[in-house]
Amino acid sequence: MEIPVLIFCAGYNHNFYKIAVEEYGFLYGARLPSVVCGPLYFADQHYKMPNRKAYMDAIRTYKPHMASVLDWEREDQLSEVLDWASEIAEVVDVVMIIPKVQNGIGRLPETINGKEVRLGYSVPTKYGGTELMLLEFMDYPVHLLGGSPGQQMYLTNYLNVKSVDGNMHMKMATQFCAYWKPGKRMYSNKWETLLKEDGRRWDDNGPIEAFRRSCKNIKQAWLDMAIK
Repeated sequence: MEIPVLIFCAGYNHNFYKIAVEEYGFLYGARLPSVVCGPLYFADQHYKMPNRKAYMDAIRTYKPHMASVLDWEREDQLSEVLDWASEIAEVVDVVMIIPKVQNGIGRLPETINGKEVRLGYSVPTKYGGTELMLLEFMDYPVHLLGGSPGQQMYLTNYLNVKSVDGNMHMKMATQFCAYWKPGKRMYSNKWETLLKEDGRRWDDNGPIEAFRRSCKNIKQAWLDMAIK
């Protein structure tokens, strides 16, 4: 099994960017428009407050490899979604369409202006999530949007996952000084609170250390999964 492209998706934080991208080889993504820390592989737009002009201007500035377009949430949006996709295909190599209309995926093209179309599956969390059945995505290349590392690994059993993004490990580090470990069951999660390590208490740099450990563990878990 070849592991999917792993993307750390968060703008405006150089410390976490350096750890994820420079130390552990994650690629970089951000929701645009935003302050960007380095070369951008993946760009996403704010699905609750879409601003096409600002987003497209940022896409032309940063020229990511892959970018999402307006979420397809209602039947009557399809022509608008494809219009976004046609415009963004002038800049990126992979166009991501995020379908949320039941039985609609079969109406989507496999390419737009010669560029690959990849389906975005929003992993269900408190923030949002795709309610479509997994079966609808099974014959298509898929990108997993968000969720926990365990959820993402579990979904690769059922979908043709080419890429994944996330920042849950950053949130857990900054809010709880916790880092991700594989659970006892395959594809489960365990968040370990960083209280005392190496005989001393982690204080100011605790969130940084927790994030670093998450990146290391996540990368290794995907590699271990690939050889099973």
